[in-house]
Amino acid sequence: MFRRAIQLFRRYARWHEDLEAPGFALSDEGSGEAMGQVERVHLTRGLIRVSGWCRTRTLDLVIGGTSHAGQPTLSRLDVSAAHDLDPVQPYGFVVEGAYDGAAACHLVLNGPTRPHVFPIAMPSARARRRARLRVGQAFVRDVWRIAPVILRWLVTRDDALRAPIKRGLRFEEPGAWALRFDPAVLPSAKTEAVSDRGESAAPITIVLPVFNAFELLQEALSRVLSHTDLPWHLVMIEDGSTDPRVRPFLRDWAAEHAQGQGEGQGDAPRITLIEHDDNLGFIRAVNTGLEAAAGRAGHVVLLNSDALVPQGWASRLLAPMLADDSVASVTPMSNDAEIFTVPAICQRGALARGMADAIDRVAQTLPPGPPGTTRAEAPTGVGFCMAMNRRFLDKVPLLDTYFGRGYGEEVDWCRRIAALGGRHLGIATLFVEHRGGSSFGSAAKQALVLKNNAIISERYPGYDTMVQDFIQTDPLVSARVVLGLAWAQAQVGAQVGARVGSDGAVPIYLGHTMGGGAETYLQGRIAADIAAGGAAVTLRVGGPLPWLLGVHGPGGVTQVALDDTGVLSRLLAPLTRRRIIYSNGVGHEDPVTLPSVLTRLKRGPQDRIEVLLHDFLPLSPSYTLLDAKGRYRGVPAMDNADPAHQSERADGTPVPLSEWRTAWGGLLAGADRIVAFSDNSRDLLQTAYPEAADACVVAPHSPDLTGIARVRPPAQGARPVIGVLGNIGYQKGAGLLQDLARHLGQSGAADLVVVGNIDPAYHLPPPARVHGSYQVEHVPNLAARYGITCWLIPSVWPETFSYTTHEALATGLPVWAFDLGAQGDTVRAAAARTGQGGVIPLDMQGKPDVDDLVTRMTAPAAGAARAGRG
Repeated sequence: MFRRAIQLFRRYARWHEDLEAPGFALSDEGSGEAMGQVERVHLTRGLIRVSGWCRTRTLDLVIGGTSHAGQPTLSRLDVSAAHDLDPVQPYGFVVEGAYDGAAACHLVLNGPTRPHVFPIAMPSARARRRARLRVGQAFVRDVWRIAPVILRWLVTRDDALRAPIKRGLRFEEPGAWALRFDPAVLPSAKTEAVSDRGESAAPITIVLPVFNAFELLQEALSRVLSHTDLPWHLVMIEDGSTDPRVRPFLRDWAAEHAQGQGEGQGDAPRITLIEHDDNLGFIRAVNTGLEAAAGRAGHVVLLNSDALVPQGWASRLLAPMLADDSVASVTPMSNDAEIFTVPAICQRGALARGMADAIDRVAQTLPPGPPGTTRAEAPTGVGFCMAMNRRFLDKVPLLDTYFGRGYGEEVDWCRRIAALGGRHLGIATLFVEHRGGSSFGSAAKQALVLKNNAIISERYPGYDTMVQDFIQTDPLVSARVVLGLAWAQAQVGAQVGARVGSDGAVPIYLGHTMGGGAETYLQGRIAADIAAGGAAVTLRVGGPLPWLLGVHGPGGVTQVALDDTGVLSRLLAPLTRRRIIYSNGVGHEDPVTLPSVLTRLKRGPQDRIEVLLHDFLPLSPSYTLLDAKGRYRGVPAMDNADPAHQSERADGTPVPLSEWRTAWGGLLAGADRIVAFSDNSRDLLQTAYPEAADACVVAPHSPDLTGIARVRPPAQGARPVIGVLGNIGYQKGAGLLQDLARHLGQSGAADLVVVGNIDPAYHLPPPARVHGSYQVEHVPNLAARYGITCWLIPSVWPETFSYTTHEALATGLPVWAFDLGAQGDTVRAAAARTGQGGVIPLDMQGKPDVDDLVTRMTAPAAGAARAGRG
């Protein structure tokens, strides 16, 4: 027990230590030429993270014998300016890897002719002792707080208790649960659309510079004409377009729509067309428009010719400014608007026709709300569609032409205005499509960004930090997720008719946060959904709050945590067609309620439910089917009273297995499809739920094994070395390996090597070795390095599918597994085909016989194979 406590503390310390090591220069050891700089070495969460810049295109972080590849991906204009480098190329890097606190670390820059190796100095022993002292105090507090849960786990070995223990010890992925959903962004049940017109129908002047982009002009102008709900005057600046169609079109359009109509405009001309003989660039074109607007009353809206405004846009954009004269600029959400982008912040994406209007219909229903809900103060506005307060325009009337042909000029204006007391807001009550780059050429945009960002950084040294803080805290995240769900429904709906098999249903996956094979499969499904032009939504359990909702798209995932199932149901309202997929619910605080939650998500016959059997939670609270003694004894009967097959509600109410089966049986009965990943899993499901047979299909995974080369068989008479592949916990056979290591330590019959990690609650005495984390493609080299003669799959539960079994078989070495689950079926079939390896029976109590295991695995190959098959 004492040893386990020490091992747990070491793991806790590695996770919670927060240490810094000094940076250092990266110089060619021969010429002394500067190759880069390590600016930060950060040790936390069991990782070492190295950041800085370098001139090589690739680099490696080597920790012990494990290499972690990296490459510069971050723009560093300060570096390119200081060292006279190409500003378009990225030089900044961040590379990280798992660190056990003892291994030597090196950074390797892969030069064109040879690698350059730089040792990384770790924090001093004194700094580590002080950090351990701080962590030790926190460890005692955390353990004391969750002591009852730990004691229950020690008595029952209930795997469902691992998640709350993990939460109690704060073994959570950094940042995964940082942003909490604010239900104040949701429309009330009776609200169809929210009025956000402000107190008066104030006139506005729209400044619209035009350079080429002819294909968008007609739609952009038509939308201004028909969708602007405030009195308006349009100033168009034709900035010397090279497309000969543009100027005649603008002249004709201006003449046709010149006279005012309604909104109190009378017969006054409402369109001013200004023509530049030469192309002066975006900034000078805007300034021409601002000068023309200076003599007009009311606020100004800067609108790009590739911005497509929706119905009723103007009143919503101006409302915050009309309500508060300190608001200097207002920017709406968009598909391409930097920090105001949906669904993922700063990740632009194209929209199919009609998608923007569908998203905006949801935006219209959102309440104006207080700051931090559907509106938030920001470091800057974004000039594709930005309202500008007349009071502040009178103080800073023009954009700075020092920024050349454009980009960054609105940031400069906003920062100058901020110094005068003006505030800049982003709002989620309006969504405007932006087909970015059409205004002044997408090809030139990157170069403009790099050059002008350097100017911004020099003028406003704190600006970049302000933007990063906004991104990290994302005060608009709740609204961004709501609009992201609307985007997901529109994105998937756009595929109907365009892609065979698309029915417009958005996949909603219920999964956990514990990693493993189920997570690998889930990530593959999500990637396939996105690659097919769609989107995906995830609901994850097992964190500090009951739900972590994520909206997945090409630009990544936007996530929020929430604790109210009723709020979750309201949040998902934009998803009008749903495909609900149960992947894994292990770790939920009240898992017997999950079936009813998923069933309620199905709102009608247009929605479908799919259940994936990654484990056996639908059969028992013990999702591995192991009993309280850690033994597998088949599918438990309904009257089974073993503590492992009982559960408790969140309020402590006991849940017998019969009640559990009734709840999960309801979900299975309503499922349109149940997927088992092996014949064995299907058979176990049908033992518990015979009525589920018709809906169940077997669809084994197809792991990619192309990167695993076959290992040369060991020389005849070589010392037996038993290899174990993967991360080994309780149900994966950690206890068995502990017994096996002790047996081998005494008998000397073989060596034992774990290529992976083992639960720190278990100790493998020497000469057993634990390699640590690995990459799959490195398995053959590691097998050769350690002289592995055969593999053992030590799992003591009937796995639904075993990736490590297939990876071990791909090496060509003999593989042994116990005669249960998908791993047993797979190894038995391989042994029959190859004549090596085999399955090992369990005794009548479901307990492995270590003596028999060692005898079989160390016998001559042919005899071992015959024994395994027999």
